[in-house]
Amino acid sequence: MASAATAPPSPGTPASLKRIVAASLIGTTIEWYDFFLYGSAAALVFNKLFFPGSDPLVGTLLSFLTYAVGFAARPVGALVFGHYGDRLGRKKLLVLSLLMMGGATFAIGLLPTHATVGSAAPVLLTTLRLVQGFALGGEWGGAVLLVSEHGDAKRRGFWASWPQTGAPAGQLLATGVLSLLTATLSDDAFGSWGWRIPFLLSGLLVMVGLWIRLSVDESPVFKRALAQAEARKAARTSDDSEVEKLPLVAVLRHHWRDVLIAMGARMAENISYYVITAFVLVYATTAADVSKQTALNAVLIASAVHFAVIPAWGALSDRIGRRPVYLLGAAGVGLWAFPFFSLVDTGSFGNLILAVTVGLVLHGAMYAPQAAFFSEMFATRMRYSGASIGAQFASVAAGAPAPLIATALLDSTGGSTMISLYVIAAAVLTLVAVGCAKETRHRDLADVDAPVEDRPVAAEKADARTA
Repeated sequence: MASAATAPPSPGTPASLKRIVAASLIGTTIEWYDFFLYGSAAALVFNKLFFPGSDPLVGTLLSFLTYAVGFAARPVGALVFGHYGDRLGRKKLLVLSLLMMGGATFAIGLLPTHATVGSAAPVLLTTLRLVQGFALGGEWGGAVLLVSEHGDAKRRGFWASWPQTGAPAGQLLATGVLSLLTATLSDDAFGSWGWRIPFLLSGLLVMVGLWIRLSVDESPVFKRALAQAEARKAARTSDDSEVEKLPLVAVLRHHWRDVLIAMGARMAENISYYVITAFVLVYATTAADVSKQTALNAVLIASAVHFAVIPAWGALSDRIGRRPVYLLGAAGVGLWAFPFFSLVDTGSFGNLILAVTVGLVLHGAMYAPQAAFFSEMFATRMRYSGASIGAQFASVAAGAPAPLIATALLDSTGGSTMISLYVIAAAVLTLVAVGCAKETRHRDLADVDAPVEDRPVAAEKADARTA
């Protein structure tokens, strides 16, 4: 039986847990709104405003290149935010990430274009994109951990999946605002000043998110772990000082296998998402001759469905496990790759909605259990670092170049076959990675220092009996 000193904290009351979930969801929605807004603008207008004089598809490639730069900054954000998040707490770093992301997005709305300041315009745009990526690299890990460490093991997959809905909610909000503007403004008006409105709205959204995030408590699991670490340090009874100073070292020493699994697990999830939501705006408007408004509306409708199914997939992972649900999603997006582009090629609005919606539903089967799955892989005092590093380092090889690679393949081949094979290859890689992982749904998040794979089998069985 666990002692009072080591027993896991009891779950928060339903009211307090719901407040934590709401704070994480609203914060992640705002941050993903900012991040996705850039991706949609990169596909629709940035090629003309910041990279004029190029072939339209080449301009789109350059625009997506600055989009990818944001992903390159995410691992740096994961390292910095993970390090301090494991030392100072989840809440403080989440507030900082929200301020950085919102400030950068608001500033993009004020940027002069190439026509005004020449080559300085894309340089400024790229710099602000780097700030966005750095902030988002630290956001995800803290948001999902704050919920995971407040809830109970029985429904962790369900509750932890709610911050994940911030991605489709942000996509929904960003696409909705852009869709409304493109529907009410002429192309000239939207290209001249209308595109700035969604970016400037971020300032108001950040103030709302900041007020909500400041009202929640720090994770009880983290507070207990911090108190235990401080007690050991004061008593000089262990050599935890290196872990306290460098969580990254501890992650790579004890959890290197879990980091690799997390990175592999993200390949299909990340690549398929940006092909389905960002690249489809390019493909539909160029190869399938669909209007910008039609393509945006299809993504808008599909994002609403995506938002609704994520908690359902999370709840299913509580019943049958993280791995089965994740594997179903990875296999699904691989099998859907060819039908996806075949439906888009018809130019039919209904088929476009079907293509994007089914793709996002299958993506949700990976994205929903991911929060609990990654959280359960790592011990408390290195969990922010481990989960963030595994998730964000993969984004450099997956989500960052996905629209760029897909656009280049379209430019070089003139069709979608190679793009479909690209998505299938990512799905195979994820199937292998998750297939090598251990099931985690019964693991105890109160484990402070010991790597979960080194825990006695008896402890695992005890978790199963109490879950």
